[in-house]
Amino acid sequence: MTTATGPNILDPALIADPYGGYGALREEAPVLRGQAPDGSPAWYVTRQDEVRAVLSDPRFVNDPDSVPGETTDVRRRLMASIGLSDELTGYITDSILDRDGAEHTRLRKLVSRAFTVRRVAELRPRVEAIAADLLDRLPERADLMAGYAYPLPITVICELVGVGEGDRHRWREWATQLFSMDRKNFPTAIRDMVAHCKDLIAARRADPRDDLLTGLIQAREDDGDQLSETEMVTMVLTLVLAGHETTAHLVGNGVQALLTHPDQLRLLRERPELWPGAVHELMRWTGPVLVTRIRYAREDVELGGARIAAGDAVQTILVSANRDPRAYDDPDRFDVTRRPAGRGEGHVGFGHGAHYCLGAALARQEGEIALRALFDRFPDLALDSAEPEWEPMPSMRRLARLPVRH
Repeated sequence: MTTATGPNILDPALIADPYGGYGALREEAPVLRGQAPDGSPAWYVTRQDEVRAVLSDPRFVNDPDSVPGETTDVRRRLMASIGLSDELTGYITDSILDRDGAEHTRLRKLVSRAFTVRRVAELRPRVEAIAADLLDRLPERADLMAGYAYPLPITVICELVGVGEGDRHRWREWATQLFSMDRKNFPTAIRDMVAHCKDLIAARRADPRDDLLTGLIQAREDDGDQLSETEMVTMVLTLVLAGHETTAHLVGNGVQALLTHPDQLRLLRERPELWPGAVHELMRWTGPVLVTRIRYAREDVELGGARIAAGDAVQTILVSANRDPRAYDDPDRFDVTRRPAGRGEGHVGFGHGAHYCLGAALARQEGEIALRALFDRFPDLALDSAEPEWEPMPSMRRLARLPVRH
């Protein structure tokens, strides 16, 4: 294996303080040499303009197999290191998130109708009802992650996809095992999830319903080469995991931010019309996703003063781009009245370009509803722990627990 020097994404100091650590790297250079999670070399892209450039440039691809010549597949190597078989690895590394060009477009079209602005707006009453029910049952002292931040988005995405109520707790358990990256739990979780998805598909073939899973099955049967069995399993797995994990931590991180910035919470109570913009500011300032998936240069590319060679791995750092002083005034300040200077969202918390988060509209709506309902219901909500319990993860900003009282 080629040795690598420079910053390491697994460095405990970067994990403990991603804002300060990656911020220092950003001010050192827009593009610099570092290490991927498997220890191999990777370019770190740290500033807003350069991150957007990579995420929107078709010369940078997610699938290393589409790069001419021999390329190190960082994710497959990482999966092998924790004991995952080649067969199961494919369910992790060959999803819609790993496809490029026409293949990505084909898969995205099959599910995009479920996430349009209109369809998401139609879900609002149901999301509000789920939030209200969870708040009705929230004890006076509670772990908000377990009692609210997780159950809300997992209920929404499971209803949308077609996962039964009795199976939803299993997805939370599997997600916990996956993110632990433990040699014992990780392969078992993937194996169980794949088997569960196959069972869901078989059940929905026998009993079609008005859900996304039935739609995927019908799309395959209408045009046999539209979606393979493996692609269908992978799609369900990806949608359910991605559809609740990041939203849960948007809510958790958002509560932590607002309770430690009472002036901003007061503004939202006085001016509730600020809530939609506040969710964007939370995604910028304390978004759960710190870095994107590894991308690979299909050809030699000049970027930010660096020459990235064909086949090189590239890691875009969202957390540093979202606090880039070249893009934001006083970027380290949390400000719910902040609005983008130009068009669009003004941040890259949901990514950018062709792989922009498919469920962004749903995540924003769930975040807004969850946070507003919580603070409206419990005006005296307070943290019940002196220090936040951040999970030591290199790619996400996640609270292990969020003890509160109301």
